[in-house]
Amino acid sequence: MTRRHCLAWLFAAFAAALIAAGVAGEIVRQRASAAFAASVEADARLRQALLDSEIARFRLLPQALADDRDVIAAANGEPGADRRLNAKLDAFARRIGAAAIYLVGDDGFAVSASNWRDGTSFVGRDYRFRRYYRDALQHGDGAQFALGTVSHRPGLYLARKAAGDCVIVIKLDFDRIEAQWRKAGGETFVTNHDGVILVASRPEWRFAMTRPITAARQKTIAADIGIPRLAPAPYTMEWDGFLHKPGGTARHLLATSPPNPDRWRVNLALPIRVAVTTPMRSAQAVAAILTLAAVGGLWWVAQRNRRRRERTALLETAVTERTAELRREMEERSTLEQRAALLREELRLANRLATLGQVTASVAHETAQPVAAIRNYARSAGQLLDLGGDVEVHENLSAIDRMAERIGVITAQLRGFARKASGREGAVSVAEVLDGARLLLKERLAALTFDTPAIPDDLKVRGDKVRLEQILVNLLQNAAEALAAQPDARITLRLAIEEEILRLTVSDNGPGIAPDIADRLFTPFVTSRAEGLGLGLVIAQDIAQEFGGSLRLVPSETGAAFELQLRLA
Repeated sequence: MTRRHCLAWLFAAFAAALIAAGVAGEIVRQRASAAFAASVEADARLRQALLDSEIARFRLLPQALADDRDVIAAANGEPGADRRLNAKLDAFARRIGAAAIYLVGDDGFAVSASNWRDGTSFVGRDYRFRRYYRDALQHGDGAQFALGTVSHRPGLYLARKAAGDCVIVIKLDFDRIEAQWRKAGGETFVTNHDGVILVASRPEWRFAMTRPITAARQKTIAADIGIPRLAPAPYTMEWDGFLHKPGGTARHLLATSPPNPDRWRVNLALPIRVAVTTPMRSAQAVAAILTLAAVGGLWWVAQRNRRRRERTALLETAVTERTAELRREMEERSTLEQRAALLREELRLANRLATLGQVTASVAHETAQPVAAIRNYARSAGQLLDLGGDVEVHENLSAIDRMAERIGVITAQLRGFARKASGREGAVSVAEVLDGARLLLKERLAALTFDTPAIPDDLKVRGDKVRLEQILVNLLQNAAEALAAQPDARITLRLAIEEEILRLTVSDNGPGIAPDIADRLFTPFVTSRAEGLGLGLVIAQDIAQEFGGSLRLVPSETGAAFELQLRLA
């Protein structure tokens, strides 16, 4: 590769890295921003719920205390009732964590207070100027967030009208909540419906405006809270919607909760650097590195492909030549396989013809008797015609017809066994196969005892009738030859059906198979007879396997036993 090509690859790698870094950074920024915004909004809603639960915990207390007997007694001016109420309010405020609880009389001055022991006690102070007091007298209850005139600490005042135009008041401060918010991080602040900050994790943000308010309205709000004036906004909002604190560089994402029943909103501002900027920078770096690695990998692949093409060009000629050689070898092998299949079929036919030659004598004996009988019936029929015995002539002709039919059956069986098999697999009756084999070997089987079970006419197996007869003729003929010198010669045929398999066992009581021959019995040209070729059992096993079955030598107490397995039709 030339220097120019190397520089082009290097330039492409850096350009692709920059593009990938920009795209990946933007994707991660958008996804991280969306996830961060959802998280901040959920956190703001959670803090709103905590604030509402804190206020709700105290909202019903004035109503409950309004019906207290000591409150009623103190409101009615009973002697000593104010002291008892002071002690009760002090204990109650400590138990529930209220900043102060006090009772204002019908004249607007505090009668009893939970801080009656302090130097800044509310007892005897005038509260007619407070809005919550006037609202409670007029509407039954009132609420106001204001700066305490005695404690100079802000809080939420909840008031309820009691007996005798008295008002019970509970002051709730948010010091504990603000401390929790500061510990949680970020900037948390609560705004009223005018957008003025009332509660904040930063105390210096209290009573600051978050949006423009008219001067007249500012004066009214400040007077209601009890402060000289409202402070300007402690932060600025950037053009893209992020909050920026003066003197800081971090940008904050601001989330605002829906208003509660008092129309207060919880605002939460969290810095985006950890949640958005850091993942974005990391994604950009990773994308750039991966892109450089990918371009480097492509360069390496291109070099490898170039070298591979060179090697491929060198190998193409050799592959073409080798392909031609393989094609010739495949054609030769296919020809040889066809010849082997033809020879195998010819060998099966030759085995049948050899077996046919051995049973010819038996068949000749079977046909000699019907032929002699036919001659006798024909001769006597001529004499009976001369004598006018028409009835006897008809009987002789019927007998001749039966004898001719018997000869036809025997010769048809011989022709079927001698010709090539059809090669078709179908449903074959086991009884017909056995009858055909018995007919071919009738002379041999007549010299011994042949035990066969009753075979149902509907018992059928998968195969070809001629080939299955060839298997059975081989087995029966081998057994008959083994029993030639046996005085009580016996061949037994047994049938057993297991699931979809027919097991047909041919056993005899002869001398059996020698151990040195038994292991190689189904090997071509292995035989225990001097005149045998050693192919009959091999061909029989091959036929059985062709039809999905098997042929094997099985253990037997006396003689030899062969088990033929065939699939039921």
